[in-house]
Amino acid sequence: MRIDNSRCREHPTAQMIRACEQFNRGEYWHQHETLEAIWRAEADVTMRNFYKGILQVGVGLHHLTRRNFNGTTKVLARGINYLRPYAPRCMGVDVARLIDEATRVLTRVEALGADRIAEIEIADLPRVHYETET
Repeated sequence: MRIDNSRCREHPTAQMIRACEQFNRGEYWHQHETLEAIWRAEADVTMRNFYKGILQVGVGLHHLTRRNFNGTTKVLARGINYLRPYAPRCMGVDVARLIDEATRVLTRVEALGADRIAEIEIADLPRVHYETET
């Protein structure tokens, strides 16, 4: 189900771009702090969930870098679910791609299990990509 929100057609704010840059550098804790400030200040509940989705995927990846199986699986799944209504894109973010990449990581982590989570290559983790309107 796609969210009918005209705000998704807006350009990302400077803070949003900063959070995505932090995410892409693997600075998941910092992106969490930046996005949390954005969603807490956001009055539109629908947009709050978009920010939470990216935030949660980043936190899930943070848990993965710490090799925390339960944290990774729970938080990644929650972030993916928050993002689903915003696909294929919102505020320029290629949401469909982020969902796909995060889902592939989640599936791989679940297949490996807690004992083999260290086999996940940190360098290959998802990034936030932007998609232009056509």
